[in-house]
Amino acid sequence: MQRLFFFFLMVGLFYGCAATQVAIEKKDLKVETLMSDTIFLDVEKNLPRTVYVDIRNASDKDFDLLGPVTAKLSQRGYTVVADPATASYILQVNILQVGQADPSALRSSVYSGYGGALAGGLAGAVIGATTGRGSGVYYGGALGGLVGGAAEMVAGSLVKDVTFSIITDVMVSEKTKDPVYESQQAHLAKSKGTTVTQAIQKTSDRQRYQTRIASSANKVNLKFEEALPALQDGLARSIAGIF
Repeated sequence: MQRLFFFFLMVGLFYGCAATQVAIEKKDLKVETLMSDTIFLDVEKNLPRTVYVDIRNASDKDFDLLGPVTAKLSQRGYTVVADPATASYILQVNILQVGQADPSALRSSVYSGYGGALAGGLAGAVIGATTGRGSGVYYGGALGGLVGGAAEMVAGSLVKDVTFSIITDVMVSEKTKDPVYESQQAHLAKSKGTTVTQAIQKTSDRQRYQTRIASSANKVNLKFEEALPALQDGLARSIAGIF
């Protein structure tokens, strides 16, 4: 019995030290922004600095991104207009995900690009921060399930390494004097085993660019209310930086 007690005591000390190390390393809020593709607008066109902004929120969180984005654009000398037909640029943003995320899943979702699938683990549980490896607590194969349960109990009461993220798809349409020919196809499911293919060809006066942008905030025991202002600012700064 004494040996078992000593064993669990050592396990507790080991994971307690690891948790303390993570708490020290990640005590400050760290905000990062990832972009899947770089957008270069044509600087030779010398278009009027007018932009129409359309931001849609497909996530389950209600927050304002329009205000920060328009403020950043104004700081860069752009005028936000109400009519897209009169704008030199049309900025369309779709907010796909807001919430907790595993860093590796977040990177995979961004690198999949505009319109790509969101990786699993984006809205998962808070990340256990004993060793900082992936999502959840890493126990090591030699300790086994019994020790893992004890370590989870010890470490879970100490610190959590938490990452929140906002993922958006962004499309910029730039007015051009030359005709732009577009061809689009869609395969729609009509019923089980039946699909409908739609195709459209048209000419427009706008050249379109697409990218996926994510802003992430990481800190020990981070709360969403604390992370949101930094996430909004980082994402708005990155979106406005395209112009």
